[in-house]
Amino acid sequence: MAEPSSQTILVTGATGYIAKYIVAGLLARGHNVVGSARSEARDGEIREAITPLLEGEDWQGRYRTLALDLSKDDGWEAAMAGVDALFHTASPFPLEQPKDENELIGPAVEGARRALRAAVKAGVARVIFTSSTVSITTKEMPQEGSVYTEADWSDVTRQGVTAYAKSKTLAERAAWDFVKDHPEIQMTVINPSFVVGPPLGQSYGTSIEVIERLYNGKDPMLPRVGFPAVDVRDVAEAHIRAFERPESAGERFALAERFMWFSDMARAVKEAVPHRKVALREAPNFLIRFLSLFDASIRTILPDLGRERMISADKAKTVLGLEFRNVSEAISAAARWIDTQKSRP
Repeated sequence: MAEPSSQTILVTGATGYIAKYIVAGLLARGHNVVGSARSEARDGEIREAITPLLEGEDWQGRYRTLALDLSKDDGWEAAMAGVDALFHTASPFPLEQPKDENELIGPAVEGARRALRAAVKAGVARVIFTSSTVSITTKEMPQEGSVYTEADWSDVTRQGVTAYAKSKTLAERAAWDFVKDHPEIQMTVINPSFVVGPPLGQSYGTSIEVIERLYNGKDPMLPRVGFPAVDVRDVAEAHIRAFERPESAGERFALAERFMWFSDMARAVKEAVPHRKVALREAPNFLIRFLSLFDASIRTILPDLGRERMISADKAKTVLGLEFRNVSEAISAAARWIDTQKSRP
């Protein structure tokens, strides 16, 4: 399919792990990009991070950073001026769950509504919205071995559902409800699974902190926990292809190359940095439950202990034409990136 002519696109949360790849990808395709951040002072950080992906491109004059806050109305009208499409990627993703779940849920839900309201007011009809597979897979399936698809929705009323899963599910629900009341909005939702791969710059996502934890050998044994996983570069490409394909409007797209246990991830890390002492043994489930009493970051994984949640990405392959990178190689690339950072003077 032919790419659209040059357009101006607002990418919220442009300092984010996924968002920087999206910004670089849009610029490489000739678009103008407005990136939002909490402060315009982060403009230089974003530019430095994406520069390696844009060698030979004349892009400097086609990018700018504006200050936006998900919790405030200030600045949204100015940010939307002259914009043709909105990529809403901004949403909090912590390694440890907050004591008050509303610290996550409030900004995610209200931020989604605020961005969409601003789009409607500015006459911006095309929206690409970043959600997560946790808004799909946090539910009980009728039988063991069932495969999740975009038709599934997480049940936020279940006991043990994390604040993060609630925030992503409720934010996506709020976005779809908003679009139902404003049919002029043509929204596509991208639902990435556990995102891995080499970061751009020093600001990166919580998923890389998980790889860093394996790299550091913080845990003598690993929990029997895993997630469907996907390369960050494929996530960015999915956003851009969804934008390029009008037929993706009104659809959700789950992104996952395959399911990986932590032990699989650890082996990929060890292969990349063999000089590091990386734990490869799995701990008994009862021990993980005991340790979770003292470590809040471990507590968040209890609902997934021993569970292999499989999700289909067939729709993204068919409609968006995606061919997923090997996530083991993406984890290895992330580990090598971490190793390079650690070895710097």
